[in-house]
Amino acid sequence: MNESIKELDILLVEDNATDAELCMRALKKHNLANNLVWMKDGAEALDFIFRTGPYAGTPNGVKPRVILLDLRLPKVDGIEVLRRLKSDERTREIPIAVLTSSKEDRDLKECYRLGVNSYIAKPVEFDQFADTIAKLGLYWLVINRVP
Repeated sequence: MNESIKELDILLVEDNATDAELCMRALKKHNLANNLVWMKDGAEALDFIFRTGPYAGTPNGVKPRVILLDLRLPKVDGIEVLRRLKSDERTREIPIAVLTSSKEDRDLKECYRLGVNSYIAKPVEFDQFADTIAKLGLYWLVINRVP
């Protein structure tokens, strides 16, 4: 992990190495993965964002332009990560797009209740998955404007 990150476009929080690799490959193909950091669980993502645990004492990093967040994570699940980020004034404005295999209505409703900016069910087919990730990256990094 590079402690001197000057710019961070995407924080990818995904425990599945295959899904993470597919995300990064699809974003790279469209030149959208230059400033991407991958966290493998919710606890690591929270430590990174709030500079606690192994990241305590590291210089405050820039906020990601978007967080791509899986729900089914080890240690701290995605809903709890979302809850903590959206309830803290330092991180509330960071756009969070849930990217999950869960198609459960209760997850969808809970995420929007907590303030998620987007909820995407991961497509199963590789080509659809890559296309969805590319469109997601283009939207959040090129089209969307954030404060």
